[in-house]
Amino acid sequence: MVIKNETLVVHFIILGFPGSSALQYVLFVLLLFTFVLTILSNIIIMIITRTERNLHKPMYFYLCNFAMLEICYVSVTVPKILATITLEGRLISVTGCITQLFFFFFLSSTECFLLGVMAFDRYLAICNPLHYPVLMNTDMCQNLSICSWFVGFSTTFPPIFLISQLPFCSNEINHFFCDAPPLLKNSCVDTYLNDLLDFICASLVIVTSFTITLFSYVYIITAIMKMPSTAGRSKAFSTCGSHLTVVFIYYITVIFMYVRPKVGFTFTLNRVVGVFYVIITPILNPIIYCLRNKEVKDSVKKRFFMLKRL
Repeated sequence: MVIKNETLVVHFIILGFPGSSALQYVLFVLLLFTFVLTILSNIIIMIITRTERNLHKPMYFYLCNFAMLEICYVSVTVPKILATITLEGRLISVTGCITQLFFFFFLSSTECFLLGVMAFDRYLAICNPLHYPVLMNTDMCQNLSICSWFVGFSTTFPPIFLISQLPFCSNEINHFFCDAPPLLKNSCVDTYLNDLLDFICASLVIVTSFTITLFSYVYIITAIMKMPSTAGRSKAFSTCGSHLTVVFIYYITVIFMYVRPKVGFTFTLNRVVGVFYVIITPILNPIIYCLRNKEVKDSVKKRFFMLKRL
């Protein structure tokens, strides 16, 4: 590793969103509103799934975990994105940037595996209904959730540790948070091994979790189509519809960002897609689960009317 006469940086400048000051303030208000709404909606889901007895089922145990993940996920990136409206807020130390990058990928990877676990849970519930209560007991739910977090950490730590060992010569990050592609672009040395390891780990996370989800839903849809009752098919599809919608939105954006050739894609396009999966997707998830899940909607309405009477 040879570095020729470059001054290594200790702070980065996050360029954030382009535009006038007026546009910056409009974006700030919109992002703040979205952030607060995301936090509150996921907190409501956590409270509802924990306090309503009829929701004390494996499906809602995982939904509670997913809501907690979403709160952590947006809290890692959005506050710093909001801070980039000021010049001082755009500064971030190299250590702080690497830390943000680690937690962002750690939580993203964990979310992928948790979505796979949720698909497997629906597979057992629909394809093996008689054995489901025994197979998906409390211990199994907790163990699968812990495994999701552990595997998320295991697939994130090696590539982020390798990035943390790089020297950086350019201090401008052409993004609105510390993401891997713009960070690697700032390195003084060749990052081929980093790019390769990032691609391998991202592919491993996405392919493994997506394969579990895909095969689960192949069996689920096959089992549903064999049901003699139209009402039974409708109910089965409704319990899976919200999860399948979230899975579709999440994987489309993540695959586009991290498992594709880099040639021909600009950082501007990356930022546009980044807005979607960092900011838009987390607010869509609780909305989708509430609108498409009758039990959650009924529980939310029940709590709302109880509060209204007080």
